[in-house]
Amino acid sequence: MRNARKLWLNGTAVILSALFLFPVYWMFSTSFKSSTDVLTDDPVFLFTPTFDHYETATAVELFWTYVGNSFIVTIGAVLLALLVALAASYAIARMQFRGRRGMVLAVMMAQMAPWEILIIVVYLNARDLEMLNSLLTLTLIYFVMALPFSIWTLRGFIAAVPKELEESAMIDGCNRAQAFFRVIFPLLAPGLMATSLFGFIAAWNEYAMVLVLNKDPEAATLPLWLTQFQTNFGNDWGATMAASTMFTVPVLIVFVLLQRRVTGGLAAGAVKG
Repeated sequence: MRNARKLWLNGTAVILSALFLFPVYWMFSTSFKSSTDVLTDDPVFLFTPTFDHYETATAVELFWTYVGNSFIVTIGAVLLALLVALAASYAIARMQFRGRRGMVLAVMMAQMAPWEILIIVVYLNARDLEMLNSLLTLTLIYFVMALPFSIWTLRGFIAAVPKELEESAMIDGCNRAQAFFRVIFPLLAPGLMATSLFGFIAAWNEYAMVLVLNKDPEAATLPLWLTQFQTNFGNDWGATMAASTMFTVPVLIVFVLLQRRVTGGLAAGAVKG
């Protein structure tokens, strides 16, 4: 009975995994097909690989500018979010002050609100402040978008660290800041990695804000690059799939690297007790 249940669960997991992974496989395989194989009515699974679509995708004017801009705004937003979220989450988790509950409620509401409803307001403010077509503007917007989740996540990790560890360090002569960086901060690796991963994916994939605010190609990011593969005969699906594959690779690399560190940090924390 137990073996049958295990077999059923494993089979279900395999089927669901295949359903979720098939679109990724199809995107990846299509990027290596010839234009004839891409446009045929019948699905083609066996084909001779070609890199023509990748050459088309990388030949777009200002391609490397798009790449650099994406990394600048993404990494900048993630670092800012971690820096501010560390201070805010520590205050919420460890300190009692007037307005603390209101602050927690505001963080939760900001996390649940769809940012798309603010596009017009953000555009008008950026226009009035002459901050359109600016990487700094995008970085600040992505930082604000990632901040509520970062605060909420790090708050949980800080609250899980026993206060006695921090108090022991302060008894031994550390002030509050020293106790935080010597005791609490090393135990926050899983939380830092989780928030970094979320912030990176959210900023890397964001399309609506950059479409509205940064119409200058010099200030555009990779999501806008994905929209440029149109010809007089329609969409160049091969180049689109090649560009989508290239766009996905950095996210997968970051996910794999940080996921390992998150898992290792959780295991190490459990062992250390």
